Amino acid sequence: MAKPEPKKSSTLAFSVKAGAEEQVINGPAEPPVTGAAHEPAVRAKPGNRSTESEVFDDGTNTFFWRAHTLTVLFILTCVLVYVTLLEETPQDTAYNTKRGIVASILVFLCFGVTQAKDGPFSRPHPAYWRFWLCVSVVYELFLIFILFQTVQDGRLFMKYIDPKLGVPLPERDYGGNCLIYDPGNTTDPFHNIWDKMDGFVPAHFLGWYIKTLVIRDWWMCMIISVMFEFLEYSLEHQLPNFSECWWDHWIMDVLVCNGLGIYCGMKTLGWLSMKPYQWQGLWNIPTYKGKIKRIAFQFTPYSWVKFEWRPASNLRRWLAVLGIIFMFLLAELNTFYLKFVLWMPPEHYLVLLRLVFFVNVGGVAMREIYDFMDDPKFHKKLGQQAWLVAAITVTEFLIVAKYDPNTITLPIPFFVMQCWILGIVLILTWTVWRFFIRDITLRYKETRRRKQEGSPEQERSPGDGSKTPVTSGRSKLNGNTDPVRQRKS
Repeated sequence: MAKPEPKKSSTLAFSVKAGAEEQVINGPAEPPVTGAAHEPAVRAKPGNRSTESEVFDDGTNTFFWRAHTLTVLFILTCVLVYVTLLEETPQDTAYNTKRGIVASILVFLCFGVTQAKDGPFSRPHPAYWRFWLCVSVVYELFLIFILFQTVQDGRLFMKYIDPKLGVPLPERDYGGNCLIYDPGNTTDPFHNIWDKMDGFVPAHFLGWYIKTLVIRDWWMCMIISVMFEFLEYSLEHQLPNFSECWWDHWIMDVLVCNGLGIYCGMKTLGWLSMKPYQWQGLWNIPTYKGKIKRIAFQFTPYSWVKFEWRPASNLRRWLAVLGIIFMFLLAELNTFYLKFVLWMPPEHYLVLLRLVFFVNVGGVAMREIYDFMDDPKFHKKLGQQAWLVAAITVTEFLIVAKYDPNTITLPIPFFVMQCWILGIVLILTWTVWRFFIRDITLRYKETRRRKQEGSPEQERSPGDGSKTPVTSGRSKLNGNTDPVRQRKS
């Protein structure tokens, strides 16, 4: 069950000083350190986490934070008894099949919300994140089921979810006339810009705002944003949806939508890193304004800890950051390819639900990946949510590869292939130089320096282990290095 708010003391305080150059990430609530009233207790965190924002918690344990396993079990049992004994079972086989599948999923979610292992986040409630963990399991099982069907049966199964699905859809081409100002159209010369202003413009901004809160690094967000535009250039021969005007790629997407979302996300991170985290029980706050403010802040993180990627620090972190970028881009591509092979229109609610799903599980998965990278001695295995997100991303790609292999195997244009080969060669060259050639050179110089510093000391040290002999100034001037005997007093 969830770790409740600190509950053994009426007045508790958690505080750890924040360090310089703080990059932050959402942190979990930890068990309290009890002590005397108004005596601050340091919130110790395992591993080498070096920075954490100051957190003060009075330790109030309300009904909101208590375990409710028996209550959930009682309600679930009552519902099942009602369905079994009091409700008349319909004679529609298809309806009963759908209802049975939904009921099985709901029972599994009830079990997971009450009994699953807690993740790293605790706001607004640990049960919320356990719910999305269980949704991840259900979604992965659904993908596995689709993967094991034939192409015709898989698309036909989508009609059971929504009868409107299962119909081939045309892909929209955003390229064509790329004139920003079209003098030939006297009625509306800027019609090309207005045609591109669809629902994906605010979606791009909101998506990159959330991705910045998940990744929490300006450089990595910009790299992923630019790399995806290059992927659209490279794969527009496979999906017409990727064909866009140059100003749509670099001005509207990278600079306006993505850039503005990243900027607002970094500003939000800066505010959350400096904001004090003082948690007080709702019934301990005397004013109504304070109560409303406390309810609103329940949906903010419990604390913020230092969060640095440092990709060039060692080979392990460099490869991990490359893997994170690769999986991020693959998940982005899966969004377009899945709706293409499963015949789902972009505005369908299943496409929107998938995006909402990744918004909720992405932050937890990124935190678990960072903990696994930053403190491998304490976090000896990859987190459960990160494991599931990786499995889901790979399974989605396998579905695309099975359902439409002809599309994804269309030959890439030669000049595009040359650019990708050049980029891969540059990355490999820099990796070999930074983590092998440079390190070997630095070790050789350090070893040589130590040998040079150690050789005079070895010449001065006697073989019998006695103290270093003292030479007289006259002996040095005469070129004689024989030791001067120390007279006994």
